[in-house]
Amino acid sequence: MTMLMTEEDRPNAVVSIVGMGGIGKTTLARKVYNHVEVRHHFDCLAWVYISQQCKPREVVLSVLMEVLSPSKDERELIQKLDENELWKSLFDALKEKRYLVVLDDIWRSEDWDILKPALPRGRKGSKILFTTRNRNVALHADPCNTPVELSPLTDDESWILLSRRAFPLNKTDSHIRSEEFEKLGREMVKKCGGLPLAIIVLGSLLARKQSLDDWETVHRNFFHGHLKGLQQLDHQYGAVNRILVLSYNDMPYHLKPCFLYLAHYPEDWEISKKELIRLWIAEGFISPLSGSEEILMEDVGEQFLEELIDRSLVQVWRRDYTGTKVKKCRIHDLLRNLCVGKAEEENFLKFIQPSLIENSGNSLDVTLVTSMPRRLAIHPGKRYVHLKGEHPQLRSLLLIQEEVFINFHISNFKNFKLLRVLKLAWNVRKWHVSGEIGNLRHLRYLRLKCIGEMILPGAIGKLKNLHTLYFQCFSRIVVPNVVFKLERLRQFVIKGDGYPWTKSGFPWWQSFSSKNIETLKYMSVDKKLIENNEALRLSHIQCLGIIFKSSEDVKSILLLMIKLDCLRSLSMNLPLEKSSSFSYLDLEPLLQFGHLSKLKLVGHLKEDPHQSHHVLKFLPQNIVKLTLQCSTMTQDPMEVLENLPCLTILNLSSFAYEGRKLICSANGFRQLESFHLNKTTNLEEWEIQEGAMPRLRRLSLSLNFKLERLPEGLRYITTLQKLILRAMPSSLTRRIEVIGEKGGEDFYKVRHIPSIQISDRIADLLIHEAVFLKDVKDQVESLTAELKRMQYFLKDADRKLEQDARFQNRVSEIRDLAYDAEDVIDSFIFKAAHQRGFHGIVKRFTSIFTKPFHLHKIGVQVKAIQTRLEKISENLPAFKIPGDGKASSSIFKVQQRLRRTYSHVEEEDVVSLEVSTKD
Repeated sequence: MTMLMTEEDRPNAVVSIVGMGGIGKTTLARKVYNHVEVRHHFDCLAWVYISQQCKPREVVLSVLMEVLSPSKDERELIQKLDENELWKSLFDALKEKRYLVVLDDIWRSEDWDILKPALPRGRKGSKILFTTRNRNVALHADPCNTPVELSPLTDDESWILLSRRAFPLNKTDSHIRSEEFEKLGREMVKKCGGLPLAIIVLGSLLARKQSLDDWETVHRNFFHGHLKGLQQLDHQYGAVNRILVLSYNDMPYHLKPCFLYLAHYPEDWEISKKELIRLWIAEGFISPLSGSEEILMEDVGEQFLEELIDRSLVQVWRRDYTGTKVKKCRIHDLLRNLCVGKAEEENFLKFIQPSLIENSGNSLDVTLVTSMPRRLAIHPGKRYVHLKGEHPQLRSLLLIQEEVFINFHISNFKNFKLLRVLKLAWNVRKWHVSGEIGNLRHLRYLRLKCIGEMILPGAIGKLKNLHTLYFQCFSRIVVPNVVFKLERLRQFVIKGDGYPWTKSGFPWWQSFSSKNIETLKYMSVDKKLIENNEALRLSHIQCLGIIFKSSEDVKSILLLMIKLDCLRSLSMNLPLEKSSSFSYLDLEPLLQFGHLSKLKLVGHLKEDPHQSHHVLKFLPQNIVKLTLQCSTMTQDPMEVLENLPCLTILNLSSFAYEGRKLICSANGFRQLESFHLNKTTNLEEWEIQEGAMPRLRRLSLSLNFKLERLPEGLRYITTLQKLILRAMPSSLTRRIEVIGEKGGEDFYKVRHIPSIQISDRIADLLIHEAVFLKDVKDQVESLTAELKRMQYFLKDADRKLEQDARFQNRVSEIRDLAYDAEDVIDSFIFKAAHQRGFHGIVKRFTSIFTKPFHLHKIGVQVKAIQTRLEKISENLPAFKIPGDGKASSSIFKVQQRLRRTYSHVEEEDVVSLEVSTKD
């Protein structure tokens, strides 16, 4: 910590932690990174994993995301940046901050040389923290700082750590005091080489052995047994690998394929628990418990994962909103090496990593032979991958997807007849999924994603064994009604237009043949759902996302759903129009959803006109996570929300609240741990009374443009660990900033918070861009008038060309300028018309940050033409056309010409070039 907090004033000051794999480098770095003093010392912090296959773009992108904490829409903008823009963006984001960036598990000096230009000097005291196995990499990065080299644990330290793991606290101390147990334990732990990872894995193995005979068996196998598979592993870790293999061999049969399946994922990958368990089920690794219903298979999968965690073979990386269940998990590099080695040895799995295959150009043809494994994982890369040939043995084909799409193509689906799992993404504007997919009769898991329109064939109805259907694209999705007939369907998710709350929901108007559906979203519903009582047939549904077509159906459909006792998560997209007939009374049935723990409401909540009742009064009391979006409430929601006894996570976003003041009362929000407040239009004052939110750990505020001060009561919330301020007024952020050794006037409110992130660069850029684009229309109108002036001038100048050579040159310049202006005006009409109206573009840009690059380019061109025109006018006084009233009529003529040119464009889509008098 002392090395990190020393205020050196030099570029790229690096502190390195060096040691062999499993010795605890990451654990130590994480402990320092999360220390209160460290978080107070630095303005911003970021952590990123490097691994052997360093991908510089992904590394820089990850750091930038952590530094800026962007919204989902802003993330999409950042991901479109090219490498030069990305490096510069990170450089600019850090150059005025005292920052700490952790590069965990960096292997090569060359990787650091590529990343270094993105990391500026920053404010005095900025640091980069390395963890690496290679001392030379550390010295190459910073010869001035001696690396911190971790030593293995001593024999006594190793035994203490083993004892803690092998003898749980709820057991008596008799085992520890037994000389026989200690003798065997010390002999085995000595072979761990002092590596904490190996000791913990061995301890977890021994914790399951209750008798001395069991310990002797482990001891015997460890020292004298033939452990198959060691030859596949790194000889540097010989004794350690024996422990890891021994732990693998000790696994019950049903756990081994679940563990080997983790080899699908790249190093340091954050693995989704939900997806992993569904893949296990699709592969047939999980069967219903004896005498139980099929619906319990996901619960069995949870048990399997917990057992792998208990054995220290899998690390919990992130918990879900309840704080108890796993959301993301990871596997240590050494354990992954074991996993990969075993998977290859047993012909369980093969990888394709296009980025590591040399001399394959921009494309890579892959043909598997019959001896190839039954599972294929394709890791991220920029090359086009074409899978060819017949593959009668292949059971699983997974495209491990990152933020960017991979070009991937299968030559013929009928060559994969035994396939059970198929996960693909395709970088195309329109994907007509081949009807040959119907040949995959054994398919249980199908997940498809593309950037454009996706059209699915009716042949999907032949896939009678499907458990999971997941479709996502950023345009329209066409799904045939045959999905209703899939008898074994358990998970059906469809996301279109990039946002689930658009009108892209799948029409739910008839019965599903499957009665074991657990997840269903996003479905468009209306009164037909009521007429056939379809919702009542899904008695096992746990997660439901619905989009209401009409506000008139809300209450009746909710009344129908009260009887869904298994429902835990509900997302409802209400009609967005404020003029709809929806009333707060329509939400009354929610009060009877006693089992619901997660609720999301999107759309306008029509309040009681007399304000005698709050629109949220009918929220179920057991809600743990609540999201309100586009609600446009004017009554303070806190008076209801703060009394929900179980509420742990609260998100108010995208104009959920339009009032002027929020009040959090003393003793309110007793369980709240995370609060996100985003996009309020009128919020000016927020009062937090002492005693409110006593368990709050994370607070995020963004795009609340009128909130100029943080609440006084924030200083009473001593549990707060992280404060994120994104695109907030500069008057607010200035009051808490520390300049030199002096904090702003409101710094006392936040000085106790370990981590404070302030990022406004993206918002500033987008606001500036929105203002710029709004001016484009006016600029084009002005340019049209200037074009007519130029045309008048050129017509008059024809007879003067003989008089003055200088005049001739100016006339030539004006003619070129007139041509350029004409091109720009044509481009504006064409682009704006194709975007369904200019005002629509600006509205979408400012609300969801869609990128109208063409308009920006036009704006830049207009400004350039105007600058050139000003210079010509200064040097050529003769270039003056009196304002004779003809300009407006000339605009009309230009419009007529443009309409003739673009006759295919609808009249309502054409942006008028006449200056509006209403503005």
